[in-house]
Amino acid sequence: MVAEVLDGELHLMPRPKRRHIRTASGLGAFLFTAFDAGVNGPGGWTIIREPELHLGPEPDILVPDLGGWRDGRLADDGENDDPFITVVPDWVCEILSPGTLRIDRMKKMPIYARERVPHVWLCDPREKTVEVFRLGATNYTLVGTFGGDEALVAEPFEALGIPPAFVWPNKGSAPK
Repeated sequence: MVAEVLDGELHLMPRPKRRHIRTASGLGAFLFTAFDAGVNGPGGWTIIREPELHLGPEPDILVPDLGGWRDGRLADDGENDDPFITVVPDWVCEILSPGTLRIDRMKKMPIYARERVPHVWLCDPREKTVEVFRLGATNYTLVGTFGGDEALVAEPFEALGIPPAFVWPNKGSAPK
C-alpha cells in the first residue's frame, strides 16, 4: 500500500500494476542516467523514484512516482537520512492509473501548485501520452501533450529527447 495525506485526508492506494511500474522505472532510469549522473547527458539534477514529500504547514504527505530537484537544492551530504523530504521539488511526474487518476489530477495538482512545484508531468501509460504542465502565478498551464513514437522533448528536460522505449517500455507478448 501507498499512504498519502492530502488536505488532511488519508488516502490508501494499492501498489501500482506492472505497466505503471515499468513506465516509472524506464523514465526514471533515463532521467537518472542523463540528468542526475550526467552520463551521456547534462547532469544538474537529483532524480528520486517515489520520494515521500512532506509539504506545507500541515503537512501534506505526497508520494509522486518521480521527483526531481535542480543541483544545490537538496542536500546529499549523508547527514540527513530522513525517509522523507521537505524541500519542494522542481519537477514531479505522476504515472496515471485508473485507481489514481482522479487523486493525481484533483487532489495532488492543487497541492503541487500551492507549494510552487514549477513542473508537473502526468504520464498515462495506457494512452501513451505525457501532459506537461508549467506553474503560472497560481495554477498550472498545459504546455503540451506528447505521445506516440516520437522522442519526448519537454521542459524541464528539453536538453535531450527521451526515447519512447524509456517512456513506454514494452517487451511484447510473453511466450505461450
